[in-house]
Amino acid sequence: MCKKKDIRSIETLQNPDDLGLKPLESLDPDKINDFDQLLTAMSKTSFNGRSLGEALDVMEEMVTDPDCLVVATFSGAMTVAKMGSIICKMINQGWINVVISTGALMAHGFIESIGLKHYKYDQHSMDDNELFKHGFNRVYDTLEPEINFIQAEDIIHKVMQKIDRNSPLSSEKICREIGKYLAENVQGAGILKSAFQKKVPVYIPAFTDSELALDIATHMMRENLDLLEEKCPDNLPYPFNPFLDLFSYTRKIIKSKKIGLFTIGGGVPRNWAQQVGPFLEISGQRIEELNLPSKKFQYGVRICPEPVHWGGLSGCTYQEGISWGKFIPRSQGGKYAEVYSDATIAWPILIKGLQQRLAKK
Repeated sequence: MCKKKDIRSIETLQNPDDLGLKPLESLDPDKINDFDQLLTAMSKTSFNGRSLGEALDVMEEMVTDPDCLVVATFSGAMTVAKMGSIICKMINQGWINVVISTGALMAHGFIESIGLKHYKYDQHSMDDNELFKHGFNRVYDTLEPEINFIQAEDIIHKVMQKIDRNSPLSSEKICREIGKYLAENVQGAGILKSAFQKKVPVYIPAFTDSELALDIATHMMRENLDLLEEKCPDNLPYPFNPFLDLFSYTRKIIKSKKIGLFTIGGGVPRNWAQQVGPFLEISGQRIEELNLPSKKFQYGVRICPEPVHWGGLSGCTYQEGISWGKFIPRSQGGKYAEVYSDATIAWPILIKGLQQRLAKK
């Protein structure tokens, strides 16, 4: 039986309004006329709806901060899922200043930018063996025709013919050359085209894990049929050095007063972007002659369905990143929002809300 002394007295219970706690509000659809108002209302609800609403506040502050370099990382089949125009919009509006991506995402986006299409997959009427026979590659519920890759490879071949075969290459340089070709020869929108026109660097850390890299390898084998033989020469044409990307990105971070991070998914692009803080710290620690600044992200917005408890980088929180020296603690001014959602749902709503909110300023 509970003793009286263990029961809280009514006098010890506090009024939340006296403590300044923020009250929630019921979401009334009759009072909502646009996405900005919707997200503002959602920020006063609960769960992931609140997270998405609060993400708009962080996004607004991050993209309007004149001192902030915004780094965007993308993974997952977002361009197959027709999210490429959103990335173009973010680049064209100046909302993101650096792009770090998987190679597949850029390859599918490149295909879209040259006017080729992706198609719906119908699980009730389509068979994967038949799809293979006819050259339709499936990405969950979407089809990428193999003939798209063949046409894309023709263009990559033309781009590579204009590059000095002895010049050191990086993913940044290759993406810039593809973007330049698109700007000069192809009508319509494209991620690499926008990035070239706005001078936004695009880095693909795991570059050889992509159709773009396979196309370049195919181009190299057109010039030298012995590359898959045991007697293959050690010195390949188009020497690729990934450290060119690492140092290029790090120089941009060093020059920036503040840095912010926008992330779709996780994986290699996210970690590659975030490791810059620890990289600068350990370089300064271990090389006495270097005098490098400390750099940590001050803003962060990420949309990712990965839960934290698997222990992978994709699911880790900004709070966890603080322990690695990657992010400024909230107590010191860090501002973050984390949305656990399918990006094809949350991302368009967030960007439309940002577009409408900024238009009201």
